[in-house]
Amino acid sequence: MTAIHPMALFRLSVLGPLASRKELDRGELNAILESIASQTYDIPGSKRVHLSRQTIQKWYYDFKCGGVYALEPKLRSDKNKCQLPENIQEAILSAKRDNHSRSIKTIIGMLENTGMVAKGSLSKATVHRFLRVHELSRRSKSSADTIERRSFVAARACDLWQGDVLHGPSIITETGLRKTYLVSLLDDASRLICHSAFCFGETALDIEGVLKQALLKRGLPLKLVVDNGAAYRSGSLQGICARLKIQLVYCRAYEPEAKGKLERYHRTFREQFLNEIHAHKITNLADLNARLWAWVEHIYHQNPHGGLDGKTPLARYREDLAHITQLSIRTNALDEIFYHRDKRKVRKDGAVQWDGQMYEVPHHYVGETIILVIDPHIQKALYIESAEGKRLASVTLLNKASNLNRKRQRPDVMVQPDLPHMMDAVEHAFTKYNTQLQLSTVPEINLTNITE
Repeated sequence: MTAIHPMALFRLSVLGPLASRKELDRGELNAILESIASQTYDIPGSKRVHLSRQTIQKWYYDFKCGGVYALEPKLRSDKNKCQLPENIQEAILSAKRDNHSRSIKTIIGMLENTGMVAKGSLSKATVHRFLRVHELSRRSKSSADTIERRSFVAARACDLWQGDVLHGPSIITETGLRKTYLVSLLDDASRLICHSAFCFGETALDIEGVLKQALLKRGLPLKLVVDNGAAYRSGSLQGICARLKIQLVYCRAYEPEAKGKLERYHRTFREQFLNEIHAHKITNLADLNARLWAWVEHIYHQNPHGGLDGKTPLARYREDLAHITQLSIRTNALDEIFYHRDKRKVRKDGAVQWDGQMYEVPHHYVGETIILVIDPHIQKALYIESAEGKRLASVTLLNKASNLNRKRQRPDVMVQPDLPHMMDAVEHAFTKYNTQLQLSTVPEINLTNITE
């Protein structure tokens, strides 16, 4: 006996009295249909709870003609048949087969940019069904987490920035093949990329360079959320954030979900940028960064974002311009904030050592602990300052050859010795010593006075 489809059994249970009665009185069918339609149902595979009168009536006549098997769901005659034109189908398949990592959104954007389809006329669901028929659509399930996760969003732009590093492509340079790293800062509220740049490393200096450009372009954030890596834990980055009054927040190790918005941006970046460029044709970092900035400003910032109710990141950021704290310090003052600082003790010869080089400071700082201020981009010490940040004096590279004929610092007044006074003191000491010596002399023994 053929098994009955579960949906057929559900529909039979809905019909209820209509299925059990062979004949109905005049007008009775309409009354029963209205009664059944007014109830709520747990419909399999659907979130709806109500059924229309016309649907129930159709099930009733199907049951009368073919019994319970007639209540089974019918397969669509156009199932697995695509209504898209042949040229559109071929373009979709070609785009996907050429790069399996391309997302549906990217494919639709390619078709719209070439004029094959009108903007907004091709839905993602249609493309997904078409690719699924050809077994070219992939969907991954999220793993179950035991840690409690909560969605959040900053109230205003520049309330919270997220920072991270993404491994980029290797490019051919004059010194050979070199790997690149993408350092990015994203605004949580607007999803705007405050600044992003490819670097040849992921050091603290690379991160600080991106942060400096982001501050100049987008203003001061209240908080900066970063990884727990060594580059983000550097004392230089912590000092910069402290001087700018930016709260530096570290994520737990191996928990990228804490920066979920930036991780999602990285996924979009891979699909729309990394998968589309030809890294073997790029010969320098400037060329790679020029392509990156063009894509960010003209594509990513201008496209509506699903998490922003259809707004673009740039439009959402501009809504909060009145609340953003703009950088009010001069550029040279900002440079000083980003200088690195190391504690050093001044040696007896008035010199301090840094990075294998000796620097001279004013001689009156001998023996003191000072802060040596360094420009990390040119690897040179510039001046010294106090623990409170007050600039004390400039420093110069030690030049031993020039120091040979250098006039030494001397006291302004030389103290002349008082020779007569010194001679009197010596004579007095000699006399006192001689007197003590005479008093301690043992008297001679006269043997003639000794009797038997």
